[in-house]
Amino acid sequence: MTAFSERVAANILPLSQSQTLSVAFKEWAVTDGMIDHEQAIETCQLCDQEDLRYQYEIANRITRRRLWVGSSCILRFDVAVLEKGVLLSGKDRERKLNRLLTETRRRTCIASLERLAAAEKDERLIAALAYYRKHEHLTPKFAAMVLWRLSVAKIEHSPTFFKVCLRRDQHKRDLQTMRLQQVHTLWPALTSAQRQTAIALGHRPPPPPVLAPPAPPPSS
Repeated sequence: MTAFSERVAANILPLSQSQTLSVAFKEWAVTDGMIDHEQAIETCQLCDQEDLRYQYEIANRITRRRLWVGSSCILRFDVAVLEKGVLLSGKDRERKLNRLLTETRRRTCIASLERLAAAEKDERLIAALAYYRKHEHLTPKFAAMVLWRLSVAKIEHSPTFFKVCLRRDQHKRDLQTMRLQQVHTLWPALTSAQRQTAIALGHRPPPPPVLAPPAPPPSS
């Protein structure tokens, strides 16, 4: 048994009925529980991998014990993934995990917007929150305002989680008439295709980040 397998066994076997690793995993299944810690600060309770931002909950159907783990462990150890009581297989397992991730990100966006709206007491932010709740995306104008205000208020958020809709001609016109600074504010939220649309509308992408020069070697 490798050191990795030993860590996994030490974490899961005491919580399982079977004391054989391959059999013990058959007792476990993914629940719909998932946590976004907003920063990569957590550890997988199964393999001890550090720097996780997202954790999925798995539960043992016999012992009722639970663990919070990374998605890679779920796929690697073939932990059961269910949809309405039906065991999923193949790509359907990954799709279910991705749906949980999408829903968690949506809740994260709503929580950030709620904190911002409560702090600012601005009708435009309240309208943006209501719009996002209904449509699960923002217009370009809402997105530029929200991402800028979140940054100014120093509220933890991930710009890439906020989906922007460019389906309507009005949305494209709004994007076209935006100041370049506003476009750069919402740039992280745009898909690659939407960024090409922004460029076609006359905007240029934000400059690449300036990298700090490497530290000089220690003097001998």
